[in-house]
Amino acid sequence: MRTLMFLIILALAGLVTSPVSAEIVSRSENAFTLKFEAPTRLGPTGVADAFSEISLWWDPAHSYTGDAANLSLDLTPRGCWCEAMPDGVLFDHGRVVSAVYGEIRLHAPFGPLRDMATRADLIVTWPLVDGVVTPTWTFIVEGPGVGALAEPVDGVIGGGFARWIAHMDARAAAL
Repeated sequence: MRTLMFLIILALAGLVTSPVSAEIVSRSENAFTLKFEAPTRLGPTGVADAFSEISLWWDPAHSYTGDAANLSLDLTPRGCWCEAMPDGVLFDHGRVVSAVYGEIRLHAPFGPLRDMATRADLIVTWPLVDGVVTPTWTFIVEGPGVGALAEPVDGVIGGGFARWIAHMDARAAAL
C-alpha cells in the first residue's frame, strides 16, 4: 500500500508519467516476491544505460551516505552495485550475475536483507511489445523470517523502480 501511495504522489508531482504496476506476488514466512512494471518512452537500446546511471535516479535516503552520487553500478558479470563510503571503502550492495540484452540479473541483498536473506535476486527485463518498452523488476527474496519485510522492501524497491522509470522518460524527452 505504501508503494502505491508513493507512486501516486510521484505521478501527481509529474515525476512518473507512465502507469506503474506494483505488487507483492507471493509471500510466506520465509520468502516473498515483488514485481514492478511500467511502460517507458525510452527505446530498448537505452534501458541498460539508464539503469546503470543509478546515481541519477536512486533515492539518496536509501543509501548509507545519504548521497546518491556515491552510488555506482557496473553491469558486467560480477559487477558491483556499490557505494563509496567516506573512508574510501566501497560498500557492496549487490552483484551482477548476468547481463544480456533485455535482461539483467543481480544478487542484491539490500539493507537488512544482507543479514537475513539466503537469496535476494533482482531480475530486470525490458521487453518490446507492440513498439512499447515495458521494463519489469522482479525481486525474489528467501531466508528465515524475511516474509515480514515484504511491505517495507516493497516500498523501497517500488520507489526505486518509479524513479528509474521517471529517469528513463526524462532521457527520452531530452532526445
